[in-house]
Amino acid sequence: MKPLRVEFCGEWYDVAPGADFHIGRESDLVIDENPYLHRRFLRIYDDYGLWWLGNVGNLLTATVTDASGQVQTWLSPGARIPIVFQRMQVLFSAGSTTYEFAIHSEEDYYNTSSPLGGAGGATTIGPVPLTTSQRLLIVALAEQVLRQDSPGRGEIPSSAEAAERLHWSMTTFNRKLDNVCDKLDKVGVSGLRGGRGKLATSRRLRLVEYAVATHLVSKEDLYLLDRNDAEHTGGTAG
Repeated sequence: MKPLRVEFCGEWYDVAPGADFHIGRESDLVIDENPYLHRRFLRIYDDYGLWWLGNVGNLLTATVTDASGQVQTWLSPGARIPIVFQRMQVLFSAGSTTYEFAIHSEEDYYNTSSPLGGAGGATTIGPVPLTTSQRLLIVALAEQVLRQDSPGRGEIPSSAEAAERLHWSMTTFNRKLDNVCDKLDKVGVSGLRGGRGKLATSRRLRLVEYAVATHLVSKEDLYLLDRNDAEHTGGTAG
């Protein structure tokens, strides 16, 4: 087996065959001192001739995709998935912070193309049409994550902070958040269910994880925030 490399916040970590590599608050890769983060959350290890990513925590979940963002799975506590792509993106949230790192492999067991076929229980992602305001809402929530130059960490704003950033009332923000979560839930995205008035922090975090991991939004969409600012302040977007 060939070694893996893990990328986080511009730093690289080598993972050699035969040695476990843990990710968490007190691990081989120390993500953060965030008290909401498990000491050991994720484990990279080899078994049956393959590399695996396992969730060894008991509360948090992780969103895992291939480099294209077209194949996505939700890694729950106790679950594991084989590392079969040359680059895999991993996002997860603890408290109000979303973290991201990448796993790089020299071996590529599967390639993705369109149309797609699912592998290993993963979900294949098709285009999800968004209105301009729905895309704008997601970009506002994911702004810090999208502005990163390399996989790292980003704070997710509260509903009140996001509404202010968008120049919207709380009523408007909650209604539009309900709409986009309902739309994604109907196409099979997990973790976004909930009735009106039950917009928990976990739903916003899960929305950001999914949207960034599957490239539903990207850095190229950040211009929407500038344009929205200009529309509400009477200025011009650069």
